[in-house]
Amino acid sequence: MKLGIVGLPNVGKSTLFNSLTKAGAQAENYPFCTIDPNVGIVPVPDERIRQLGELYHTKKVTPAVIEFVDIAGLVKGASKGEGLGNQFLANIREVDAIVHVVRCFEDDNVVHVDGSVDPVRDIETIEMELIFADLEVLERRISKVNRTARMDKTAGKELALLEKIKAHLEDGKLARTMISDGLVDGEDDRKLFDSYNLLTAKPVIYAANVSEDDLADDGASNAQVAQVREYAAKNGSEVFVICAKIEAEISELDDEEKAMFLEDLGLSESGLEKLVRASYHTLGLMSFLTAGEDECRAWTIKIGTKAPQAAGKIHTDFERGFIKAEVVNYEVLLREGSLAAAREKGLVGIEGKEYVVQDGDVILFRFNV
Repeated sequence: MKLGIVGLPNVGKSTLFNSLTKAGAQAENYPFCTIDPNVGIVPVPDERIRQLGELYHTKKVTPAVIEFVDIAGLVKGASKGEGLGNQFLANIREVDAIVHVVRCFEDDNVVHVDGSVDPVRDIETIEMELIFADLEVLERRISKVNRTARMDKTAGKELALLEKIKAHLEDGKLARTMISDGLVDGEDDRKLFDSYNLLTAKPVIYAANVSEDDLADDGASNAQVAQVREYAAKNGSEVFVICAKIEAEISELDDEEKAMFLEDLGLSESGLEKLVRASYHTLGLMSFLTAGEDECRAWTIKIGTKAPQAAGKIHTDFERGFIKAEVVNYEVLLREGSLAAAREKGLVGIEGKEYVVQDGDVILFRFNV
């Protein structure tokens, strides 16, 4: 899973990126990996594999990971080259979802690029830049398809779709709302739509960055957070409340200190945990687990994935030679103390190719190649 963090200057975007990736550095067996100055790989917090690791006295615990990209240069006029311009656009095209950091706090010491705090205006500024960038992509494609549309029915059909998307964007609407509004007809059009890799077609999660005082009630008393939630609801997006400043402090603590610090603040989870939950939900993801003495590991898959395809996540041979899957829920396995004990009680399912994997399944795949 690859997430791009965007936001106007001075909204807390880079503070959040730095704190998330630094927090990730504390996870055992998967150190924070710097690929680029603005790219970091962070382990997904998952208590389940830690518990399984203790049960199996495993040599290695490997969590699922998220790749975060801190996308710089995002200002008004970015689609025309302002700020870092097209550089940030290339970075966004590669991500699965966009985390849009929105400032919802007042602070005279932190200057806002537009002179005042207005979260909906800020969201619209960035989304308009993404719309402009998508329109450029569409216009180039329209120009190419136009040459053959009169002679080729397939090209003619694509041209009609391109014109429909263009008109939608010119109305100031995001491409992703075309799917939710049922404006993309049939499987062929959906494949074409997806192939354009439009920025405004990507799912967005809004991170409402608040002051420490607004954390305890999850921003319920903050009018600016309410505006972000209302805007997000109209566009079918999720919102989570975060204080980037507090996340920076949390990132300096070990697990025990972090738990105490969160408790003192009246919080049950960190911003990273909120973001992971929102990301998995938005992208329709979940994790299944594998467990043994050598390694306990979490594997991220799409909800609705069947057993052979889940096996293929581990290795293509597992999918090609899939025979069956032995499946037990992780809570049952922890309670019974071993796979053998769970088998004796008939609590381990023997599943075939049509089995749909569930979140928290611990699976032992049988295959033959």
